[in-house]
This record gives sequence, structure tokens and C-alpha cells, in this order.
Amino acid sequence: MPLTDTAIRKAKPTATVQKLRDGGGLYLLLRPDGARWWRWDYRRPVTGKRNTLSFGTYPEVSLAAARERHAAGRRLLADGIDPGEQRKAHKVATLDSTTNTFEAIAAEHLAMRAKKLSAGSVKRERRLIEKDLNPIIGGRPVAAISARELLEPLRKIEARGAVETAHRARMLASLVFRYAIATGRAERNPAEDLKGALASPESQHFASITDPPLVGGLLRAMHGYQGSPVVRAALRLAPLVFVRPGELRQARWADIDLDAGQWRFIATKTGQPHIVPLAVQAVAILRELEPLTGRGPYVFPSMLGKGRPMSENTVNGALRRLGFDSDTMTGHGFRAMARTVLDEVLGFRPDYIEHQLAHAVRDPNGRAYNRTAHLAERAKMMQAWADYLDTLRLSC
Repeated sequence: MPLTDTAIRKAKPTATVQKLRDGGGLYLLLRPDGARWWRWDYRRPVTGKRNTLSFGTYPEVSLAAARERHAAGRRLLADGIDPGEQRKAHKVATLDSTTNTFEAIAAEHLAMRAKKLSAGSVKRERRLIEKDLNPIIGGRPVAAISARELLEPLRKIEARGAVETAHRARMLASLVFRYAIATGRAERNPAEDLKGALASPESQHFASITDPPLVGGLLRAMHGYQGSPVVRAALRLAPLVFVRPGELRQARWADIDLDAGQWRFIATKTGQPHIVPLAVQAVAILRELEPLTGRGPYVFPSMLGKGRPMSENTVNGALRRLGFDSDTMTGHGFRAMARTVLDEVLGFRPDYIEHQLAHAVRDPNGRAYNRTAHLAERAKMMQAWADYLDTLRLSC
């Protein structure tokens, strides 16, 4: 009995591959993972050997469209033409067409999906394609790209320390290849061959919010905090400087030069001198706080006094009172937030970001950079970051 759309939709995956037959050698291959592939088995006109052609995936290729492709193939057979060889010849003839390059198909695919994505997601995906993938594989015919070729741009992303971004790029490339298959411009997805080829992302020990609209909501909540003015100032300053929580709570007035817009201290993890350029927004918060705590050594003193800094649980406790649990956001999470958004949304150089995170960054000769490396560029980055956070807080 021929297939119907209702029968296809009702078919459920099982532990084994199923063939839902439509007749004349055309069938829908239903895999255990739920994927549905149109296939046509036929015999070559000269040798009589069996061959199989793919007509794409369901529902991207509808039942009616699959039947049209099947009928076109049968007409070729009736004329003594092997449909598989004809497809190969057509692919060779169109291999260099600009409409079949990875760049063109990726742009087409993103335009199709844009209505279902947020503006921020579209921007991030477009940037990932244009910055990281297109320079290496963008001009290549999508049907000719091998797994090894795709691995090259992914390795470059991985080498700059953005392992999660590399995995995101592989998944995005996979969507593009799947779309190319569904539209008849490729037959295989090399991104699937790269599962396990990239380094595993580090375990996420600290929850963080990195989606820009959600960051805006977090910032609005923190700016509306009704508790201690000292804690409120710490909450507002934390995303602007994204230092380690212990470095924030133990910040000393003696290390901060408000006129120069700099905070200098010894990074706790590396033991090396570190400089945080302070955006005008950060300076404003500190100048507002100075009359309250400026007579003591600590910018954020303990409410218990006795010359001690703020408790290590204070910022996290304030986040909990604002409704952000430990699985959603932590004081340490501001670092992941900055690293992700500065790279993937604002497009700053990864080495600038790593320097500002006080991570160990080495030059091409393996020597550690000093604390003043790229300081002017980092200052511009920190101001752009603060301005962007204001935009999110006020508009998202």
C-alpha cells in the first residue's frame, strides 16, 4: 500500500531500521534515532547491479516531492540512463557554482531560520560562520568538503581556547550540511564524522548566564537590589570587572586609582601582577561607595567590622535573594559571561579576553606576557563591555 503523510507521521522509531515502502523501489528509511531518509533502490541499466539513491530527508523533502524525484529517476531509466551517474555528472557540472558553496548555503539556511531565532542568536550564528568557518571553507562547494577540511577551522577555534565555541561551530556546520542534503546539493554530512574529534569542554563548575537577553534581566535585578549599599555596589561592579570572587571581595582602596581608572593587584591563581582597566561606569560605582568604606582598607568590608573583607558567600547570597539559584548564576559566573559574550557577540580578540581574565597567556616563543600587555586595547574593550551591559540592562 502506498505511503501517506499520516502514516509517516504516526510511524515510531524502533531499535532496528525500518523501511516504509511506497512502491517502485521508493521507501522512507526510519532509523532508531528518528531520522527519516528517502531512498530509491533500482538496478543499473547496463550491468543490472543494484544501486540506491538518496532523495533527502523527511519532512524537508515531502512525500509528494520524493515521488516527483522518483518519477524523474524512472524516466531516466526508461531512456537507458543511470540516474546515479547522471546525478554525479550534474554535481561535477555545478561544483563551482557560487550558489552551491558552503558560504552561500550557510547564508541561505540562516535566512530561512532567522524568523525562529532571536536577533542575538542570528547575530552570533552569522558571526561564527563569517569569522570562523567562511575564511577556510566558505568558498568551497559544499558537496566537496571533507571532514578533514571542516576540522581545520574548528581546530583554529579550539587553539584559541574557545573549546565550547568550536563544538558550537561543528553543530552549526552540521545544520548547514543537513540543509544542503535536504535541498539536493550534497549527499553526506562531514560534521557527523567529527564527533569526538574535538577536545571536551571543561566541566562547568560555576553556573553562568551568557544569553544576552537573560543577562539584561540579571542586570536589572541587581541594579534593583534593596539590601546593603555595599553589597549592591559589589553586585553592580562584579560584571564590569569579572575578576575572581575572592579578588573582588578583598579589593583594597590602596590598589585602586580612580583618576587613572585602574585597579592593580596580585592575581590569586597565578600570583602575578594584574591590571583591571576601569570603565567610567565602574569608576562611578566606586566613587559613590568611597564615602561609605573609603576610611578602611577594604572596598567591600564585612558588616561585622574588625577590618575584615566581605564574606565569600555575600554576593552569592544576594543573587539567591534576587531569585537566581546556584544552578543559574554564581559570583564566579560573571567571568564565563564576559568570556563568552566578549568573544561571540562583541568579537574581541581571544588573547585580550584571556589577559583580562588574568589567565596565563604566552607569546609565540612560549614566554608569559607581562601585566601591561595590550593594556590600551583592553581598556577599550572594558569600556565597550560596560556600554554593552548598559544597553542590555536598559533595552532587553
